[in-house]
Amino acid sequence: MRIVCGILMSLALVGCASAPSSKTVALPSAVTSQIAAELAKIGRVVAPPPTEKLYAPLQEREPYAGVQVRRDVRYGGDARHLLDVFTLDKPQANQPVLVFVHGGAFMRGERRTGDSPFYDNIMLWAVRQGMVGVNMTYRLAPAHPWPAAQQDIQSALKWVRENIAASGGNPQRIILMGHSAGAAHVAQYLAHPQFHVVPGSGLAGAVMLSGIFDPTTAESNPPLQAYFGQDAAQYPARSAVPGLVASQVLMLLAYAELDPQDFHTQSEQLNAALCKAGKCPGLYKLMGHSHMSEIYSINSADKTVTTLMKQLVDRVR
Repeated sequence: MRIVCGILMSLALVGCASAPSSKTVALPSAVTSQIAAELAKIGRVVAPPPTEKLYAPLQEREPYAGVQVRRDVRYGGDARHLLDVFTLDKPQANQPVLVFVHGGAFMRGERRTGDSPFYDNIMLWAVRQGMVGVNMTYRLAPAHPWPAAQQDIQSALKWVRENIAASGGNPQRIILMGHSAGAAHVAQYLAHPQFHVVPGSGLAGAVMLSGIFDPTTAESNPPLQAYFGQDAAQYPARSAVPGLVASQVLMLLAYAELDPQDFHTQSEQLNAALCKAGKCPGLYKLMGHSHMSEIYSINSADKTVTTLMKQLVDRVR
């Protein structure tokens, strides 16, 4: 594991260089052989329940040692306008803030379900890296199509900027992280300035794992249409790619080897556009991982994703 982590650290530093290569960096797998075999059986599909069974035993269970959790903090008027705030028992001041936006094919998803360790695992990793963790939910399609989620991110970030200092967070050092549909929502927030909570977005960094960035080139399916609408003529104006190219926010882009192909294609397309503009962020292919394992592995012994995340966090401290 030390060798693998050393390789990951070196590759992550390459991704943080001033002019990273436009080529995708394939990170060596840190998935155990037993789990890798099970993920291969599941295949290149989005499969939360069987993947959760593999990773839940690797995660902590409440009560979390040394961590305070404030749950169901309201940031808006809708029933889903809720967030959880994670801090160390004795937090220091001016800590970076990691805000996580969950996935769920635009039409479902929760920041936590029942006694599942997900997505508390992301928050626990954050606080133990010297951050404040904020885990949010948002309104869902089809009842709330584009741009409802971006409006909700705007509202949640407004709450964070106005309140997080009381929990030890630095409102000028917010990192917005999304996975799957959550990554699409993060991208849309960054790309369209009308949603920015302050000029320039109000973010120090963004982490986008296995996202959909351009509805004009994405696979047309019911979840995509539920959020972006049935009228494809509207899609060019709703693409995140031009706005991300214009953004000055530090970005981390990655996808899983066992992701469905559309996530590969979308990430490669965005990276190519950014590199063409001279803004290569570094794009990482997480070998051995699937769409769900990449996010369920956070805060376990597999540091493939978190090594990359820590590099970005260290740049914005």
